Amino acid sequence: MSVFYGTLTSKGQTTIPAEVRQMLNLKPGDRIRYIIRDGEIIVRAKNRQASDLKGRFHDADREPVTLEDMKDAVGEAVAEHVAERS
Repeated sequence: MSVFYGTLTSKGQTTIPAEVRQMLNLKPGDRIRYIIRDGEIIVRAKNRQASDLKGRFHDADREPVTLEDMKDAVGEAVAEHVAERS
């Protein structure tokens, strides 16, 4: 695990350290998402689109999954997540 520090300005702005930008391949215009969980801030970079993942998970020994099956799986996962938080 690496730890890097930044400073908050009076306008609420901060600079992402150069090492972090390099490690995450961040470029100007990339979106940053802030998630607040149990008093902690989780910062996630959104510098990729789903289309960038095309072909990364290909398994020649596995049958393709239909869009309907994917939607069902996502729906089930969301339902489980909501049930866990209740």
